[in-house]
Amino acid sequence: MALTLHDVSVKIGKKEIVRNVSLQLNDGQFVGVIGLNGSGKSTLLKAVYGINKYTGQICLNDNDIKILSKKEIAKKIAVLVQENSADFDFKVKDIVLLGRLPYKNLFDEDTCDDYDIVKKSLEYVGMLSYAERYFSSLSGGEKQRVLIARILAQQTDMLILDEPTNHLDIKNQYQFFEMIKSLNITVLAVLHDLNLAAKFCDYLYVIYDGQVYAEGTPQSVLSKELLREVFSMEVNVHKTSNNKVFIEYLSISPIF
Repeated sequence: MALTLHDVSVKIGKKEIVRNVSLQLNDGQFVGVIGLNGSGKSTLLKAVYGINKYTGQICLNDNDIKILSKKEIAKKIAVLVQENSADFDFKVKDIVLLGRLPYKNLFDEDTCDDYDIVKKSLEYVGMLSYAERYFSSLSGGEKQRVLIARILAQQTDMLILDEPTNHLDIKNQYQFFEMIKSLNITVLAVLHDLNLAAKFCDYLYVIYDGQVYAEGTPQSVLSKELLREVFSMEVNVHKTSNNKVFIEYLSISPIF
């Protein structure tokens, strides 16, 4: 699944939060969006999955999403956001069954195929034994694995992540992203942790004041100069043995 944004702008009230942003995601690519809080990252993603109105053009495989129904988009894109409202008393198996909704009409019942897909999805993330547990009783890491199972049940070729691991410890963050990478689907992710972005992303867009400030591979984008200019941080950038980069934070850059 390929995604293209061309000159996308978003206004919230009278304020233009995102201005003339163009992005390109190729099939199977893991693309990260980084920047300071309030720079427009989440606002941009919400335009892609239908929450925010926008000007410009957003296309999935060359099809303008404005001509697609919400159900058609849900068959192509799954979304995980930073705050999850699914902490009510649904069982794990029922949370994963929600991934089948785009394929149903209003009064359709769940089928044997649906339940088989749910079982296989839970098996993939190692959560089948939790199927009868209530979602609200799970740990943060367990909840994220269940939500990945829901994505699998939704059977989309693209995933949008809006800071979904901010509340997880470092072990569960790494497990989450390793599992997402194993899906081999197109991913557009807003990330705050730059070292996670450097490790897992194939390509990065840096958003600053609502616009694309820089783009490229993590190795080319995450430089001392850019981190000083955009994040006001003094850092050392180290190359790792697998041709990735690791950021060592030193101090906040002086304001004056």
